[in-house]
Amino acid sequence: MFKNYLKIAWRSLKTNRLFSIINILGLSVGLTTALVLFLFIMQEHSYDKMYANKNKIYRVLLNTTDEDKETWANSPSIIAPELKSKIPEISKAGRILKNNFGETAFVRVKKGVFAEEKLFWCDASIFEMFDIEIVKGTGGENLNNPNTVLLSESAASLYFGNENPIGQTLIVDNRNRFEVKGVFKDFPENSSLDFNVVTPFMMQNAAKNPTWDNASFETFVLFNSNTPNVANVESLIQNIVDANVKKEDQWYNFSLQALEDIHLYSASISDSYLTDIGDVKQIQNLSALAILILIIACINYTNLITARSQKRAMDVGVNKTLGASKGNLIKRFYIETGLITAIAMLLGVVLVTVVLPIFNNIAQKNINISALFTFEILGFLMLIWFVTTLISGSYPALYLSKFSPKEVLKPTRGKAGVTSYIRKGLVVVQFSASIVLIISVMIIHQQLKFIKNKDLGYNPENIIAISISGIRDGEANKALVNAFERLTNVSAVTRSQGYPGIGVSGRTIGKPNSNESLNIQTNRAEYNIGNVLQFNLLAGKLLPKIKHPKDTLVEVVVNKKVVDFLELTPEEAIGKRVDMSLGNNAFITGVVDNFNFESLHSPIGAYAFHNRRSEAKSFLLVRFQNEILSETISNFEAAFKSVATNSAFEYTFLDKNIERLYKKEQLTANVGLLFSIIAIFVACLGLFALAAFMAEQRNKEIGIRKVFGASVMRIISLLSVDFIKLILMSLVISFPLALYFMNNWLQDFAYRISISWSVFLIAGVLAICITFLTVAYQAIKAAISNPIKSLRTE
Repeated sequence: MFKNYLKIAWRSLKTNRLFSIINILGLSVGLTTALVLFLFIMQEHSYDKMYANKNKIYRVLLNTTDEDKETWANSPSIIAPELKSKIPEISKAGRILKNNFGETAFVRVKKGVFAEEKLFWCDASIFEMFDIEIVKGTGGENLNNPNTVLLSESAASLYFGNENPIGQTLIVDNRNRFEVKGVFKDFPENSSLDFNVVTPFMMQNAAKNPTWDNASFETFVLFNSNTPNVANVESLIQNIVDANVKKEDQWYNFSLQALEDIHLYSASISDSYLTDIGDVKQIQNLSALAILILIIACINYTNLITARSQKRAMDVGVNKTLGASKGNLIKRFYIETGLITAIAMLLGVVLVTVVLPIFNNIAQKNINISALFTFEILGFLMLIWFVTTLISGSYPALYLSKFSPKEVLKPTRGKAGVTSYIRKGLVVVQFSASIVLIISVMIIHQQLKFIKNKDLGYNPENIIAISISGIRDGEANKALVNAFERLTNVSAVTRSQGYPGIGVSGRTIGKPNSNESLNIQTNRAEYNIGNVLQFNLLAGKLLPKIKHPKDTLVEVVVNKKVVDFLELTPEEAIGKRVDMSLGNNAFITGVVDNFNFESLHSPIGAYAFHNRRSEAKSFLLVRFQNEILSETISNFEAAFKSVATNSAFEYTFLDKNIERLYKKEQLTANVGLLFSIIAIFVACLGLFALAAFMAEQRNKEIGIRKVFGASVMRIISLLSVDFIKLILMSLVISFPLALYFMNNWLQDFAYRISISWSVFLIAGVLAICITFLTVAYQAIKAAISNPIKSLRTE
């Protein structure tokens, strides 16, 4: 019996080729989209699952208690030994620090100098907690000894080629000499941790003299149990803080984050050295998008079945007259749907192999095609096949099969009306979803354009930041500044600890005669910082050009946010001493207007430039004039190499760095645009088939109208107007939905656009045009056909 049903289903597909092709194409595109997004979602959820202790490892988070209430991934250096020694539930604790608080390291070996982005200082316990595999030499125990280093396989190959790396020497930042003791296996792509070079944290001053105030170290703890009482441990941590830090100095508290939550639940956490961060909201949105596109494809199938319901009803009537039961017909219709879905699925798998590289390029991922052939994916395919068959086949299986032969062979007008309403309702649902996607993509692109063009309070254009952390000689640094100042297209040069867009030193500033404090970013800089960044000076003056080595005065230039907090005017603030961990001789010498030194997700915070000799000036900032970029970079590299012969030329442009702050939003826009086009394409497939069916159903009516003088345009408008009405209904439904969703999305930005009515107008016109163009072919074809052919036979 099953074989007979299969034969009937196959004959039905061949008999109605246009509808079959559209059904299969629509379903295959929907399945391809769902499959690609599922591969992406599965990869995102796979992060850090490879570690044996994954359920026992937690990261210590610091939560500030000031008015901004931020959450940091970094914590004080003392927290790891304190938790290890005083909380019995914790068996191990370890700290990691990216080179020089997040800067590029310069590694010198016999082959030359390499810029290394992934050099970390780690406690030996980190290797034990994460069971990092050693492939050559010895492992994490070496981190208990100074001047030893562990390399990843790729780093060892890069630095030493085919030579045995064990026992080799490398020099970091022209300062520290290390001996290679071991080589570890490269971290997988779905690991939050990713080291190339690991040096002993014990060599850091923070390990020798741990404190509660410098929160610059990422800390991990290992519990004894797979199910630790996190709330209880967090309260114990607070007890430890209370015992060691005065209440007035407690500008933070601590919480714990599970290792498996780090990748997807850290989008709002700042100051992390782990840069491969996802976003659970993006996963939820893409999951909804995959389901939406699949539903649109299923709606197409149901729509076309309802369109052909009269013909199928006759088939049902004949079969029931000949003795077929309702159960037999249900099985038959589900088998037919299952066959179409199976064919669509096979085509979808083929399409995935074509689409996946394109998706990887757009989403900046590296999902391997081999992931398509895992048990999880095969299970997902079976589930999708079953659900799609169930959803798409429900109408023909359950609705048509229940008719009696009398109802079917002599149908009433009421039944035709039911199927007509079902078709119209499904079209409205399809296009409502598509229009919401169109509006969403437009608003996301408008917000990104707003971000790109917003006045940040300084000018990031034509500024290059060159890393000079590998140059330790003060005279060489001065010579480097002089070398760049002599270049003809350079207008200003300065050295600084950092620049807007990257983290610098986090401190707190206190208000006189009050317990209030405010988090502030402090950046050690030189006098020319104002000419390079071109911000607006409101009062006072910038940092002095010459500062005597024995001068203990610390000049500070703050932004307006600081003086507002101090309840002073910019003019009143000049000469005032400030309490911000810069010593007792720190005085405000200048006030600049507020500027956005972080992404526009956050409101403007407190910021200060100073000249205290507390942090290294790791960057050379150069403002240059717009000329041929390749020649400019060549000239800059030559000037750099003329002074820094033992350091690599590593640079970034400030405007490009700002763009990286919105990488997630740009990816969302790109992926959203791609899948919005797919959703609209699938919806239009169904619309095209429905237009063909309606033209066929009204063939004789069109012939009669033409005989009585109806024009081609009249016939086209006759066939198109019903669809246009449905799209107008879709607009009424989709506009408030899109407004609600996008208002929520924009809430993540402190600075955002106002949603304009023009977006809805453009989306509406676009939807109507797409609809008209989709049905125009069938309408024109029917309008220019010979009426004699349609009226000749019954």
